[in-house]
Amino acid sequence: MPINSNLIAQIGAFLSLGGPVVSILIVVSILSLAVILLKFFQFARAGIGARSRSERAVALFVSGRVREAHDLAALGRNPTAVIVAQAIELVMAKRLDKQAIEERLTRIATTRLHELQSGFRFLDSVAQLAPLMGLFGTVLGMIEAFKDLQSAGDAVDPSLLAGGIWVALLTTAVGLAIAMPVSLILAWFETRVESERVAVQTLTTDILTGVSPVVSEAPSRETVGEPQLAS
Repeated sequence: MPINSNLIAQIGAFLSLGGPVVSILIVVSILSLAVILLKFFQFARAGIGARSRSERAVALFVSGRVREAHDLAALGRNPTAVIVAQAIELVMAKRLDKQAIEERLTRIATTRLHELQSGFRFLDSVAQLAPLMGLFGTVLGMIEAFKDLQSAGDAVDPSLLAGGIWVALLTTAVGLAIAMPVSLILAWFETRVESERVAVQTLTTDILTGVSPVVSEAPSRETVGEPQLAS
């Protein structure tokens, strides 16, 4: 189709102007977009930010309705609900002291939250290196522009220098255009994970310090294990 042909021609001309640095940056931007979409899917599937179920479960637990609290938390799919359910199991099993329970919950929380942070290092590297790669391309372009200017000798054409400069600056613009949105999205991801971490710490502390003395019923599971996130 003509539209597709024109689009391909424009992309080819753009890559030709920017040189290999722009081509590399375009590939990096595609990879970054793929990682970002995967993280959005992972966060949505894990129910990140949906903590109302966990908060209700803790409120039920503290009020003495242990079985209801455990069953409600066990239905949740986000890391906070999983860890709250695990905390209730450990507390009511009465097999470990408070410090041992805290250590086990810390290990579980660290594992769960680490899974959410996968890919963050790549996005952070893109945000850091894309502007530097663009600047590197600009320096190479400026070198080429001044080389052409020197080759012109006495017949110096100002448009030759101006054209070389704007082409050279193109790589910096591409690098910044990639780095800025990636940096903003990464900050949003990190904020969501940190909010989940704070929720886990707060709610598990409420469970460990808010046990009612009249509560004695334990969850129906025969063994205490680390629950898995619901698929």
